[in-house]
Amino acid sequence: MQLGAMRREAASRAVVPALQDPEPIVRATAAKAILSLGSEASVSYLLPLLNDKDEFVRRETAYALGHTRSRTATAALTDRLLSDKEEGVRAAAAVALGDIADEAAVVPLVQTLSTTKKANVFVLRAAAVALGKIKSRAGTAALISTLANKQLPSDVRREAARSLGLIGDPAATDALRAAVTDPDPYLAGIAFEALKKLNRG
Repeated sequence: MQLGAMRREAASRAVVPALQDPEPIVRATAAKAILSLGSEASVSYLLPLLNDKDEFVRRETAYALGHTRSRTATAALTDRLLSDKEEGVRAAAAVALGDIADEAAVVPLVQTLSTTKKANVFVLRAAAVALGKIKSRAGTAALISTLANKQLPSDVRREAARSLGLIGDPAATDALRAAVTDPDPYLAGIAFEALKKLNRG
């Protein structure tokens, strides 16, 4: 942790052997401590850890890959988003994909939002947030569906509304107008602000 906090390439390079440490907590900590190596070098060291046997290591690695902002990590993260058996890892992958903001991640994120019966709430929320960060209109329809689904928890619907405002697709206007009258005042407020963004656009 101290070496990572130095934010120097030499310090991060000294951490690299710890990625293979027998202790999961050491591997997980090292995943973030090597980021001063630069995006591409960090990705090359981190990608193998997405297959680590320990859930905590995989989760922290996903977050670290998001910090690299490297699109080189997109394919591996989308695979993890859809296939990892642990919900915490899938959620971390969604967060990371939002940080990277690669449009190639839109389809897997949409697929995640479409599996509402099986998905963890945190995974759904993270996917909705990620689509807003990517700002691709290809995510609009899935976000509208999520917003309109009153069977979903309010916080998931709130993030869908917020993301629709960030994307700025006029196709979301009717859905956001409907959400303005939702019994959840927080959702209604977010929908109202999102509508204002659409109108400015």
